[in-house]
Amino acid sequence: MKRYESLAEEIAQSIRTGVLKPGDRLPSVRQASASRGVSPSTVFEAYYLLEARSLIRARDRSGYYVIAGTKVLPPEPELPSHPSDESAPVDVSELVFEVLESIKTRDVVPLGSAFPSPLLFPLPRLAKSMAASVQDMDPWSTVDDLTPGNAALRRQIALRYLADGMHVHPDDIVITNGALDALNLCLQAVTRPGDSVVIESPAFYAALQALERFGLNAIEVPTHPRDGVDLDALARALTRHKPKACWMMTNFQNPLGSTMPDEKKQALVNLLAAHEVPLIEDDVYGELYFGSKRPAPAKAFDTQGLVMHCSSFSKCLAPGYRIGWAVPGRYAKDVARLKLTTTLSASAPAQAALADYLAKGGYDKHLRQLRHALSVQQSAMMQAVVRHFPRGTKSTRPGGGYFLWIELPGNVDTLEIHRQALAQGISVAPGPMFSAKRGFRNCLRINYGHAWTAKTEEALVTLGRLIAANGKMNLMDKEP
Repeated sequence: MKRYESLAEEIAQSIRTGVLKPGDRLPSVRQASASRGVSPSTVFEAYYLLEARSLIRARDRSGYYVIAGTKVLPPEPELPSHPSDESAPVDVSELVFEVLESIKTRDVVPLGSAFPSPLLFPLPRLAKSMAASVQDMDPWSTVDDLTPGNAALRRQIALRYLADGMHVHPDDIVITNGALDALNLCLQAVTRPGDSVVIESPAFYAALQALERFGLNAIEVPTHPRDGVDLDALARALTRHKPKACWMMTNFQNPLGSTMPDEKKQALVNLLAAHEVPLIEDDVYGELYFGSKRPAPAKAFDTQGLVMHCSSFSKCLAPGYRIGWAVPGRYAKDVARLKLTTTLSASAPAQAALADYLAKGGYDKHLRQLRHALSVQQSAMMQAVVRHFPRGTKSTRPGGGYFLWIELPGNVDTLEIHRQALAQGISVAPGPMFSAKRGFRNCLRINYGHAWTAKTEEALVTLGRLIAANGKMNLMDKEP
């Protein structure tokens, strides 16, 4: 535990036991620094962490005070999306590239980033596994493991499935260059140019880009911000359009954060099986749950091999290693052949390093720490939205992952907010980049996967001001 975390926990314990009561003022940063023999920055970090946990609150020119334990959260969006039910080509790549270019510098507050902070991951421990595994690597493994991948790693992944009550044989797994490679391979295995694919609305922008790149049409179906896709609307789309595949995220969907209940996942799998339509399931955030149990993927309810389950270690353990996998069911041979004829193999040293790390233990302890950090940061972000964003703002409350979907008053233009915020060193992900038809213009996706700091708080203050000003300006433009 770091020094500031130890200090924060000591103060939190005093609050829990009643030594410090609501309304009590904490020592100033200078006083606490002197009395405890730590630097002012350590005290600041401790106080920021306590504020993120809703235990204390800063008052202007007055200091930090203990507050009551009740959290003030923004209201949730209550209605599903209402996309057109037409099958249509996709054209979002330029917008996506423009937004992604904005987050490549460390000086930008990365609210629009697709990644959590790299500081949350055990990279030094992984480096040791890399050094040990490469030193002992069998030269023939560079040939033997080309496709479908490192046998030891596939066994470790199969054991993770088994721990979640799913029986997946190592030979059913294809190792890929990250989850996006797995998803694209699965998409290619079951579609041809001109086919239609069902996606959620809003949808992960990389799914939209994949459809655009392969010349596929998108069928956007209504999706609820809490429990996922509308199955009645999906049934109508399946009957009308005869799509070749569905691409969905059933757990902590990006950007909404929604999670389908188990009974809805079962109904989804049954519905698709009745139409013989494969499901490409993107489950990269499944390990980042805040509850007591990992939510089951749709794959857990699949008895016909129609669910092509895809995931990776990039969001939960090893960003930059680019190691993912697919369990493609009845399409395993097709996916393996596509892998063999495209990128051939994922990095052999990276695969070996992850296999070594997983075999030696420590992964679950890391995941517990990661989930706790993300949960604390989510709480801090939601409460900052209440403090700094205009009235009428709504936010999802995901049970995992690291994204909030923010619905702003209807006259706000988030594409303009994106450009104005970037000019002030703040990135956001505007709603139109998650829609084949550039919808959701009054919505933002915000990343809470980075440590809560004074700079983050100030960014939310600035963003709230920009949103309020933009809304007033657009309202005035509409007046006669």
